[in-house]
Amino acid sequence: MPARPEAPVARELAWLYSRAAQRAPLAALYAIEREIGTSLRPGLDHEVAHARLAWWREECARCAAGRAVHPFTRELAAAFEPLGGAALADLTGLVDTAAWDLACATFATRRELEAYCERWSAAMIEPLGRLAGPAAAPGPLRTFGRNLCAIELLLALAPDARLGRLRVPLEELARAGVAPEELAQARWSMALAVLLRERHRELRGALAASVNALGAAAQATLRGLLVWAAVAASHSRRAQALLPRAITARDHHAPLDGWRAWRAARRADAGRGLALAD
Repeated sequence: MPARPEAPVARELAWLYSRAAQRAPLAALYAIEREIGTSLRPGLDHEVAHARLAWWREECARCAAGRAVHPFTRELAAAFEPLGGAALADLTGLVDTAAWDLACATFATRRELEAYCERWSAAMIEPLGRLAGPAAAPGPLRTFGRNLCAIELLLALAPDARLGRLRVPLEELARAGVAPEELAQARWSMALAVLLRERHRELRGALAASVNALGAAAQATLRGLLVWAAVAASHSRRAQALLPRAITARDHHAPLDGWRAWRAARRADAGRGLALAD
């Protein structure tokens, strides 16, 4: 396992500002998600992709049972050994979401999208809450993780759509009069821009509310996750400002991300929630 995770900037900053006891398991979760995601690589034979996902489903179950064989899952299991296997019982959620993406399944409703995000949260976010102790209640933490996942999906809207993964529910596109294939374009219609502008605002507000619901003690112990949320929210604001153009990796400002991460970490230590205007 590398000392620093190979991850996008928001995730790397989350690792950097995490409490010492959470750094190794967070890096392991990143690495497991990345290994599972390799099954989605363009050009990979479909049968091979399914075989990889089947193996990882079994490996996640072995990890929860204390019988992991892969180096990443073994490291993760070791970090959670004092808590027992139940802490990693939902790790297969990373396989569930990858299988959904491999099938290029669409979300017909908002509820289907939320269920996808909750599966990811149960695998990636909630185990870290268990490490943080009783201060991190599972209900607010799942809501937090669901909102964080939804923002990340929104930020990768166009490139995901080009791979056949539509991250906006079909019923919402239909109400707005937007054809699903438009999501793959680099520049969107005003109808889609209006829909996405409202969605960005809605998700940032929901994310801030879910951070507040965690309570001051949990915010301090989960400082890294709040940094992740703050940087993702800043990228959401940037994406909204660029509409109707789709955001790209070149549109992010790394120095400002570092400054926002530092501010978010200080707010987390003080239990002051997420500042939407940072």
